[in-house]
Amino acid sequence: MKRYVAPALTFRELPPIDLILLSHAHMDHFDLRTLRRFDRRPLVVTARETADLLRCTRLARHVTELGWGEGTRLKFSRTARALARDGGELDVAACEVRHWGARMRTDDHRGYNGYILRRGGRAILVGGDTSFTPRFGRLRGRGGAANGGAFDLAVMPIGAYDPWINSHCTPEQAVEMADLAGARYVLPVHHQTFRLSAEAFGEPIRRFEAALAGQPERVALREVGETFLLPE
Repeated sequence: MKRYVAPALTFRELPPIDLILLSHAHMDHFDLRTLRRFDRRPLVVTARETADLLRCTRLARHVTELGWGEGTRLKFSRTARALARDGGELDVAACEVRHWGARMRTDDHRGYNGYILRRGGRAILVGGDTSFTPRFGRLRGRGGAANGGAFDLAVMPIGAYDPWINSHCTPEQAVEMADLAGARYVLPVHHQTFRLSAEAFGEPIRRFEAALAGQPERVALREVGETFLLPE
């Protein structure tokens, strides 16, 4: 599948990776050609019934599968601990989204997740792939202690909704779900990369920015390759 734009970084330009977070087994989210290039160091968290796909990689020894409502505490390498103020630990919990998990259409036993990441009183919500669901409202108050239970950031998909509205939310729905969960900033993903649907290349990000026109400071990123730092 050909990309619209080049990756912001090549594989060789990546910094040391401590965690690989896999939401589901679809090929644009679970790219084995890339995953095979990693060494044994990264930890992997993935959806239920997907770890078998990693048997052909060097990551297979450090894989944790999570179903909805399940969580794990990860302890990272000595290097990561040296950089972290809280000892290099991260809490990861899987949350429910509205999507599907089959890689080959027949293996529909595979799971699909969103995730909550917590460390040092801060929290990030990763929406994975999802169509609209009001269940994001159930996550409200489950964010970071530093912000009274709010999420510092929600990473939300905004593309591939035309005609796949039953699998992928619109940009406006992505903002609505981030609001339901109580997220301070919203980082749009799942757009400007692959030709997956019929909407125009720049339509998702234009609609996303329009949905937050009254709160433009909440837009974490607009273009592939930009950098966003959470304010202290």
